[in-house]
Amino acid sequence: MITVVGSINLDLIATVGRLPGPGETVPGNEFKSAPGGKGANQALAAARAGAKVRMVGAVGKDAFAGEATAYLKEGGVDLGGVAEIQAATGIALILVGGDGENMIAVVPGANGSVVQGDLAKAQFKKGDVVLLQHEIPLSTVDAALDAARKAGAVTMLNTAPFRAEAASFVGKADYVVANETEFDLYADALNLPAGERSARMGEFTRRTGATVIVTLGGDGVLAAKGDDLSRVDALKITPVDTVGAGDTFCGYLAAGLSAGLGLEDALRRAAAAGSLACLKPGAQPAIPLAAEVDAALKG
Repeated sequence: MITVVGSINLDLIATVGRLPGPGETVPGNEFKSAPGGKGANQALAAARAGAKVRMVGAVGKDAFAGEATAYLKEGGVDLGGVAEIQAATGIALILVGGDGENMIAVVPGANGSVVQGDLAKAQFKKGDVVLLQHEIPLSTVDAALDAARKAGAVTMLNTAPFRAEAASFVGKADYVVANETEFDLYADALNLPAGERSARMGEFTRRTGATVIVTLGGDGVLAAKGDDLSRVDALKITPVDTVGAGDTFCGYLAAGLSAGLGLEDALRRAAAAGSLACLKPGAQPAIPLAAEVDAALKG
C-alpha cells in the first residue's frame, strides 16, 4: 500500500507564447482546467503504475471539489481519507510557455486544513510506502514522518515546493526527492560544505542516513546513499508541458519501491514515466499508464 498525505488542487492552465517578465502582460493561446495538486498527482501516478494507493487530504465543499478528485476516483485511489470542509478547494494558477516551461502560483485553500489529527485516517502499517510533499502544513508533514517511522513504514519526501523551515526535518525521510534547485537550497540551509552537488549529496546522506535523489530535468536523475552515487538518464524527448513531470516521477518511484524493485531499476522506470508526462499538456491528464512506460523502456 502507498499512502499519500498531501494536496489536492484544481489546476487552471493558460498557454502563452512565452512566459512574462515582472509586470509584463502577454497574450494567451488557450485555457483549460484539470485536476492537480502535488499530492493528488503523485497518488494518481502511483496508481497508474499499478500500486494500491490511499489518499489523505482535503477539498472544499464547492464546485471545484468534484473535478479536482475525478481522476483519482477513475484511477481507483482510495479517497476515504479525503475530508470535505467549509473552505475553497486548493487552486493552482499555471502559465505554460511555448518552450514547455511553466510558472505556477498555488492558493492552498482546503489543503491548509490537513492537520496532524488527520493522520489517523492514513492507517500507516509496516512495509507501506508513505509519500509526502510540502503543499500542506509542514507540521503535518513532520508528524507524518514520525508516525510512519513508528509504524515501520518507508517514507519518501518530495521537498517541493521549497520551504526553508522544512530543513529541520527533511533528513527524517528514508528517501528525499528534490530537483536540483531545491537540493542546493536545502544544502545551503543545512550548512553542507560547498562543492560539487554530488559531494554535497553524499554528505547529506552520511549526516541523515537518507537516500537523496535529485532530478535534473532532461539530464536525468542522480541518487546518493553514503559514498554510492548512481545516475539514470531521462528519455530523449521534445517537451510539450513539464507540469507534473516531477510528481509523475515520485509516484512511479514510490510504486517501484513498493513493488520490491531495486533503487536503480525503480529510478529508471520513474525517470521514463516523468519524461513521458512531458509529452501531453496538464498534470494528471499527462501521467502515463504502466503499459506506456513499459513500451518506452523496451524501445
